Amino acid sequence: MAPGAMTRFTESLSGAKPVSFWLDDPGRPAPEPALTGDERCDLLVVGGGYSGLWTALIAKERDPERDVVLVEGREVGWAASGRNGGFCAASLTHGIANGLSRWPGEIARLEELGARNLDEIEAAVKRYSIDCDFERTGEIDVATEPHQMAELRETYEEMAEHGLAGGAELLDADALREHVDSPTFLGGLWDREGVAMLHPAKLAWGLKRACLEKGVRVHEHTPALELASSGAGMAIRTPYGRVFARHVALATNIFPSLVKRLRPYTVPVYDYALMTEPLTDEQLAAIGWKNRQGLGDSANQFHYFRLSADNRILWGGYDAIYPFGGKVRAEYDDRPATYAKLAGHFFTCFPQLEGVRFTHAWGGAIDTCSRFSAFFGTAHKGRVAYAAGYTGLGVGASRFGADVMLDLLAGERTERTELEMVRTKPLPFPPEPFAWTGVALTKWSLARSDANGGRRNLWLKTMDKLGLGFDS
Repeated sequence: MAPGAMTRFTESLSGAKPVSFWLDDPGRPAPEPALTGDERCDLLVVGGGYSGLWTALIAKERDPERDVVLVEGREVGWAASGRNGGFCAASLTHGIANGLSRWPGEIARLEELGARNLDEIEAAVKRYSIDCDFERTGEIDVATEPHQMAELRETYEEMAEHGLAGGAELLDADALREHVDSPTFLGGLWDREGVAMLHPAKLAWGLKRACLEKGVRVHEHTPALELASSGAGMAIRTPYGRVFARHVALATNIFPSLVKRLRPYTVPVYDYALMTEPLTDEQLAAIGWKNRQGLGDSANQFHYFRLSADNRILWGGYDAIYPFGGKVRAEYDDRPATYAKLAGHFFTCFPQLEGVRFTHAWGGAIDTCSRFSAFFGTAHKGRVAYAAGYTGLGVGASRFGADVMLDLLAGERTERTELEMVRTKPLPFPPEPFAWTGVALTKWSLARSDANGGRRNLWLKTMDKLGLGFDS
């Protein structure tokens, strides 16, 4: 990209606030008081993102008399749950292609459970009057290179072969541009029913309110520091007190697990996003985005983009940054070099919108695992359950993970706990410096693949055979 073009594009960032658009809301609820002293409960949920909130809420729905406490180290929804793109997907497997490659014998059941889970999220949004701009628009995977279109066609044919293409539609360039117009679009695969768009922070805040109304005791600014057995139950130490519980659900995702043997199974990948100012009617007409679907291109280094309720465009992805040592630090949340790159890509996709300004630019960590989809299990003789590794598709799948954790804590055999996906774990990441070296080599190989017609080098082919991956 020419230096003059870069300067022109970066001018669009001059007023961007380095904070998540979703969290920058005057209606943000006040935090609940921190825990002080000792408390006892039946179920303690650690973590106030989607995983923890759904677990606490569903636990009360299953048994209104169950005594539930939730502790959150900062404020509810402040991390990934308040920084993501707001794509709420039915897929439990990080997309149909990943599910078909890993669990072909279970894919029909996994798709059925995922569709039911999305329906239950929509029902809960209505039942608890959660104002989170929920729109069942679907999502289009967009091809911007010929080989990507061939891959989308192959995926569609494989879906049809398994009887899973009923809600999908393959679009050529003209058909796609009837939905949204970009000179870079060559076609796409539209999942008409399996994705909703929503305001991610408002979903978290609404779930918090629902939990409180159900009688869950919520303590914010209460990090869980240590987990240990205590008699027939468990004890969690916090800065100003302790919680004694019969059962514990760990919903900390990217943050270091209190079950230390789980830590090698996830690594933090930092993802970044921009949000534009609201588009005018003329600007919106110029790109023709009539049906408001979520969009994502099909490159290895991909972008995701969608419209907000007030017709801003969120534009994120592409760079997936793994910090050496796998540390989660606030300083990694802001990355101007990536913002500049994303701005250039945005105006390449939508040259009709030149002159639009960005109001917000932010980042955050994704809990990535080597198979791209969540894993589950128990510890401490079944008194502790965990779910982690959603790899960027946790907005919807985290509710399913909550159900799995509650099933495991109850010792129940259910259609969820019998799944191979639930009974198995991904391969762990190696220690440093091998993790950083492997991630760097994988990212380099993926970039080369994007630039060379999708051809995968020996490293990527080896990773494919081992069932390993790196994604955001």
